[in-house]
Amino acid sequence: MDAIIVNRVSKSYGRVQALDEVSFCVDKGEVFGLIGPDGAGKTSMFRILCTLLLPDAGTAMVDGFDVVKQMRQVRCRVGYMPGKFSLYQDLTVEENLQFFATLFGTTVEEGYDSIRAIYQQIERFKDRRAGALSGGMKQKLALSCALVHQPSVLFLDEPTTGVDPVSRKELWEMLLMLKERGITIVASTPYLDEVRCCDRVAFLDHGRVRGIDTPAAILTEFADIFNPAPPKAPTAPSAPPSPPEGGTIDSTTSKTIEAPSGAVGGASGALRASPSPVIEVSHLVKAFGDFRAVDDISFSVKKGEIFGFLGANGAGKTTAMHMLTGLNQPTSGTGRVVGFDIRTEYEQIKKHIGYMSQKFSLYEDLTVAENIRLFAGIYGMKSEEIKAKTDELLRSLKFEEHRDDLVGSLPLGWKQKLAFSVSIFHEPGVVFLDEPTGGVDPATRRQFWELIYDAARRGITVFVTTHYMDEAEYCDRISVMVDGKIKAMGTPEELKQQCHQPDMDHVFTYLARQATRKE
Repeated sequence: MDAIIVNRVSKSYGRVQALDEVSFCVDKGEVFGLIGPDGAGKTSMFRILCTLLLPDAGTAMVDGFDVVKQMRQVRCRVGYMPGKFSLYQDLTVEENLQFFATLFGTTVEEGYDSIRAIYQQIERFKDRRAGALSGGMKQKLALSCALVHQPSVLFLDEPTTGVDPVSRKELWEMLLMLKERGITIVASTPYLDEVRCCDRVAFLDHGRVRGIDTPAAILTEFADIFNPAPPKAPTAPSAPPSPPEGGTIDSTTSKTIEAPSGAVGGASGALRASPSPVIEVSHLVKAFGDFRAVDDISFSVKKGEIFGFLGANGAGKTTAMHMLTGLNQPTSGTGRVVGFDIRTEYEQIKKHIGYMSQKFSLYEDLTVAENIRLFAGIYGMKSEEIKAKTDELLRSLKFEEHRDDLVGSLPLGWKQKLAFSVSIFHEPGVVFLDEPTGGVDPATRRQFWELIYDAARRGITVFVTTHYMDEAEYCDRISVMVDGKIKAMGTPEELKQQCHQPDMDHVFTYLARQATRKE
């Protein structure tokens, strides 16, 4: 029996055709994937099926009810987790759950059995505000809220974006458990391991269905899109970069876990990193009361190095990055970034680095060119230089025709590439990237890493956090944080050998599951 029937559904926004006569069916109790690149129409389809958006043409049925004519009946039968965190940040865990139960005319007590296995994992934090939860805990709460009224169909629009690999695995284990209870699940995801968890998938591209089949068949047929070749590894620059102030350039590299301060060639084998540290950290601590978010970490990063800073949600990565970027002060320990002390010269640090946060860091109600001009001015660049470099940047990104488009109208992948380009527009000594490719499709992520490699070729140090373990393989060197400490450090190959694991995904899982402290 079909739980969902979509027949020639179309939807446009002005000149943009988001969905173009899309048709597919989902069996009752099936885990069905909607996959495709950014801007393919997946979110529009979710919103139509959840009665939040009206189609321009075509029909859709959910659990036997028409999404337009029988909107009320559909809403009683579906649960929905949108791409962005859907809960109220200032309400506690318990208050969020009670609120969503009330929306559907039920109570937490009535629906508790349907969420017990999931909610019990976070129930001890019921008095904590949702905004203070880690990514994995937020997703468990959002899933509990979507299930509290006992829906028959569950829609998940990229539910694990920004969540570490271990928490992602846990969430999908929960989804497969829900499948056993007969709940129909429709999910979109940019993670290929999650695509493979589906029974069938529909591949959407530019608003059209290009294929519906098993994950293996679709990923094979469209391998050029879902399994693009890795970005071309950086090579030694044709001319050595200018030495840092008070330093010298040396192409010598060494690879050792015991001496992480040495320059490395890394996964790419490139000999571009100089031995002069751009980042130096010694016994750095950040405490909040008795809780040490960052607990005595020491490391250094070389000029031109791509340094991966990994860890599960709540491990202390973002807190450490905030200290290195001058956004927060350490409790104890020392650190220098591009030659400046993180305790006393943080304003100077801000002028000499680039930063791209987890959340999109540009202004959506300004145009592409206005965003570039604004941030270049903040970095102290002169008008003539800004104009020349803006034209050059737009050409390199192939954004010339979008110069005057509002940033809010761009697909996510375009926004991320623009945000990164703006963060290094002033040629900083180091750029900090906090999960820059979250929720971005594989092909766009590859293009993003080409930009990262190009920056490294120019001598810009890249300090990056990511939850995509294939991206970890692209780094010269990696540290993995567990419980606020650096648990391991080395090149990807060294970490795999040290942990006796076949790839970085297994390395991460092996180390992250050694955590002992509670969130």
